[in-house]
Amino acid sequence: MNADALPELTGGRFLGSWVADPVAIAAVLLLGGAYAWGVVRLRRRGERWPVARTAAFALLGLGTIVFATMSALAVYDRVLFWPAAVQNILLDLIAPIGLALGDPLSLAYRALQPPLAGRLRGAVTGRTVRLLTFPLVSSVLVVATELGVYFTPYFETALRVRAVHEVMYLHLLLVGCLFVLPMLTREELLPAWCTHPVRAALVFLDGVFDAVPGLVVMTSGTLVAGHWYAAHARGWGPGVDLDQQIGGGAMIAIAELVGLVFLIAVFAEWVRAERSRTAELDRRLDAELVPATAQGSAQTSPAGSEPDRVRPWWETDQGQVGQRFRSGGR
Repeated sequence: MNADALPELTGGRFLGSWVADPVAIAAVLLLGGAYAWGVVRLRRRGERWPVARTAAFALLGLGTIVFATMSALAVYDRVLFWPAAVQNILLDLIAPIGLALGDPLSLAYRALQPPLAGRLRGAVTGRTVRLLTFPLVSSVLVVATELGVYFTPYFETALRVRAVHEVMYLHLLLVGCLFVLPMLTREELLPAWCTHPVRAALVFLDGVFDAVPGLVVMTSGTLVAGHWYAAHARGWGPGVDLDQQIGGGAMIAIAELVGLVFLIAVFAEWVRAERSRTAELDRRLDAELVPATAQGSAQTSPAGSEPDRVRPWWETDQGQVGQRFRSGGR
């Protein structure tokens, strides 16, 4: 539809206006198909994959991509700034969280044949990827990308040239994933010092930094793509200045809301990791306790008398259980 001929954006039109984006459709089908293949492959081998992770990947991850690129946000982004601002923040912040919660890399490692899984792991943990996913680097990239999109010719060019618009979509999504994916699922991409408490602190700070682009857009005296939006004047809706202020305010609100959701997700992963480590330790302790107890019970005097009950078994046991007993449980 011609951007200049669009009717006034109302609540009903916001829900009912959709446009097909062939590139986005292809990307969603490719990602969704690959993920579904991995889940099916695991099930055929008798292995389970969490339903919650599949739902997060499909609904929050791919669903956000579809909504951002094909809903009314995409229909009206060439005549109003605030739909474009919301569209970009969805791709930059919310979609990466959904994709990361689906943990696609772990699924790929388990579903692929060992040689292919090894190559994928080598590529993911390579020097370049580790540099880009270093917490401070990836956080700066997110903020710099948002500011670069709006305060360079990038955004206005994307409004004029459809191919550039598609590149911008992909750019925002990938940059967001560089920060979110390691924080939620991939520990091997992070430095050793980036424990779960440190991750929670970094995510909190990132939530503060993510509000900067919206604040700058809302308070800037420079109109973002001002020539474009002035040339596509409407007889309805807010003026260009107010439109930009609304867009900046929406960016701030969404960024802070996403920051809270992101922080909760990090804490949930922290709890899950601690439970997994505790369960593994319990299994190891149980495995060591049984042979140690059996060995203590089997010790008898040379004359075949009663077992030696003077020295407790934990004084001679060399396993982790005995060490803990001897150190007073520390």
